[in-house]
Amino acid sequence: MTLRKWFHLFWSTLLIGIIASTITGLILQFSDSEFPVPGISGVGFNVINMILGGATISVLSQMGFFSFLIVRFIAIGIIRKKFIWDIIQLALVIVALVDLVYLRFSNFEGSLWAYSITPILILLASVAVSYWKVKLTNPTAFIPALFFMVVVTILEAVPAFKQDSAASTVFMLVPLMICNAYQILNLHKMSDKKRS
Repeated sequence: MTLRKWFHLFWSTLLIGIIASTITGLILQFSDSEFPVPGISGVGFNVINMILGGATISVLSQMGFFSFLIVRFIAIGIIRKKFIWDIIQLALVIVALVDLVYLRFSNFEGSLWAYSITPILILLASVAVSYWKVKLTNPTAFIPALFFMVVVTILEAVPAFKQDSAASTVFMLVPLMICNAYQILNLHKMSDKKRS
């Protein structure tokens, strides 16, 4: 990956995060009947906060993405057999999803079913993105993409999960998922070598 490609990835992911969080925030603000909608100046102030929040979320997403690339590089160097590394990644996906349900259920009041909805949605979106990645590249990309979309997204969204607020979870998780999907789907474009 060249510096120019990284620069492009950084700014495009930042813009996507800002747009996604602003749209998500406005939908949450105007769809919540208990949330008092302030005047124009209040909405403008909230939009500025949404933009700053989206920028922060996109930078968090990028840190997670580059951490994933480094961990993957090290793991492939240590674990020589791809089959074993794929099994480890799948096991971590299962552990992350189960822990997300169990830890929230044990720390907050609510039904097990209510805390299962978010991991199910994360899994469905991750499978869709991973399938799309396979269509863009090759079948070996499915498990790494699934691992990144599930495990890394859950780790990045821990601050929202600690609050036990549906609005906070949606506001952080939607832009994270969009930024992570954008990055993993464009990774092969960043690392393509020119053919002579």
